[in-house]
Amino acid sequence: MSTVTTPNGYTLDTSGRRVVVDPVTRIEGHMRCEVNVDQDNVIRNAVSTGTMWRGLEVIVKGRDPRDVWAFVERICGVCTGCHALASVRAVEDALNIKIPKNAYLIREMMAKTLQVHDHVVHFYHLHALDWVNPLNALKADPKATSVLQQTVSPNHPQSSPGYFRDIQSRIKKFVDSGQLGPFKNGYWSNPAYKLSPEADLMGVTHYLEALDMQREFVKVHTIFGGKNPHPNYLVGGVPCAINMDGDLAAGAPLNMERLEFVRSRIHEMVDFCKNVYVPDVIAIASFYKDWLYGGGLGAKSVMDYGDYAKVPYDKSTDQMPGGVILNGNWDEVFEVDPRDPTQVQEFVTHSWYTYPGQENKGLHPWDGVTEPKFELGPNTKGTKTNIQEIDESAKYSWIKAPRWKGHAVEVGPLSRYTLAYAKKFPHQREQVDRSVAFFNQLAGTNLDAKSALQTTIGRTLARALEAEYCADMMVDDWNDLIANIKAGDTATANMEKWDPSTWPREAKGVATVAAPRGALGHWVRIKDGRIENYQAVVPTTWNGSPRDPAGNIGAFEASLMNTKMERPDEPVEILRTLHSFDPCLACSTHVMSEDGSELTRVKVR
Repeated sequence: MSTVTTPNGYTLDTSGRRVVVDPVTRIEGHMRCEVNVDQDNVIRNAVSTGTMWRGLEVIVKGRDPRDVWAFVERICGVCTGCHALASVRAVEDALNIKIPKNAYLIREMMAKTLQVHDHVVHFYHLHALDWVNPLNALKADPKATSVLQQTVSPNHPQSSPGYFRDIQSRIKKFVDSGQLGPFKNGYWSNPAYKLSPEADLMGVTHYLEALDMQREFVKVHTIFGGKNPHPNYLVGGVPCAINMDGDLAAGAPLNMERLEFVRSRIHEMVDFCKNVYVPDVIAIASFYKDWLYGGGLGAKSVMDYGDYAKVPYDKSTDQMPGGVILNGNWDEVFEVDPRDPTQVQEFVTHSWYTYPGQENKGLHPWDGVTEPKFELGPNTKGTKTNIQEIDESAKYSWIKAPRWKGHAVEVGPLSRYTLAYAKKFPHQREQVDRSVAFFNQLAGTNLDAKSALQTTIGRTLARALEAEYCADMMVDDWNDLIANIKAGDTATANMEKWDPSTWPREAKGVATVAAPRGALGHWVRIKDGRIENYQAVVPTTWNGSPRDPAGNIGAFEASLMNTKMERPDEPVEILRTLHSFDPCLACSTHVMSEDGSELTRVKVR
């Protein structure tokens, strides 16, 4: 049969033309997407494949739990720091270590800096070109662009006609040189692009501004964590001492001068998010008011663990709510418990892994198995090293299939804002309502919050609003840190349980983080002072998952269903929706050889 209806409500039809996008570019990692389109160029089936294997769980077995953060942080260099944070939290949970308040606040600022930096880079440098046509910007009237800028964001300091004329001249020289760089190979003549020349010029201008700003933002990581990417973390706290009376030469990386530097960067983040990022997303979206595709599971079933507690370790004070919404019912939010073996489970029926003796069973991460098994289905076209069309009825991805009580769910900023709106969190509701009202004003529409959020555009907006909110929260974190230091507390680490002799013989822990791309969890088992088992279930594993044993499709695949394409051979619509998730395939996959043999072995004495 060419048509089948999945348990989570999608009718898949494989009879139409197959379109393959491999690789899906302008994202981190390696991803393949195949769709079937009908005679009207509407997507009726979608298949998402992670094309490389992640082996960090195998690498860290037998290692010292105090060192594991430095390994798993290398899962990704884009969402840098969130895996290290989840790792140290998981080990601290296992060993019942409570960190000092200063360490908690510093970690919070590092995590929220990552959110702002990652979201800004995502929109401007990984996603904006799905909506913005840089070649069309050459036709813009700089004076009209200035008027548009002042309409969209009157507080942006750089909005004169002369400023936009200078940027336009730079773009023209760039294009005339024939070296288009990041603008090369775009589908610039595709009618799927809808912006006016002036909006395109404004978008490209802010693309360039964001290149400079994101470089400044990550300096917060270099102050607190020594470097970026992969800043340093520490089980028990943070590795940066405080000496308010000394200078850097005294050996303590944090003094008042450094903390004032951090404060300046935080206020830059606040200003950029409020005056550039959020207004840009809303303005660009208003030109695509009829493009309300891409909701997928985001319009039905979403999940997050919750994060950003005001009081350490107290989930009741989370400023980003956790929970699960199923089947579009915003009136019922289920609680999430990452410790419950019946809740979070990973399946491998359609993944290139095996669970010996229990292939169709879901495993909780504490009992997780990471054993690769690369094999192609009988209906695959091509070879192992040159796949032309994948067989989705068999194993077809290096990504496992996580499920919450058997349900496929979407994770990410859209999920967090859907949960916050449904649970009536005032700050997030105000952000959403304000943004949707402005969108309606610009687009001449009358969308409500639910209709606006549950789209590709809504997913992109939620990311911008989260960046704005995280920047605002950092102002409070910085003030709380200074107040705590002034009260005489300069502790940044708790070393009471640093020595393994203080640990129990066996322990297990879990930690969750609101990573930029969604719900992140790390689960650890420790035995005799070493890692016995380690599993990370990352956002792109949730969103990019293949089918599960019941046939439910994951968030990437669901988001593409029923999307109308202008030109299937120029799949800008596929890229537009997949990029809205900001897929991080390195987080969900890593590398192995073509034949599965060992690549290298390193022995540390």
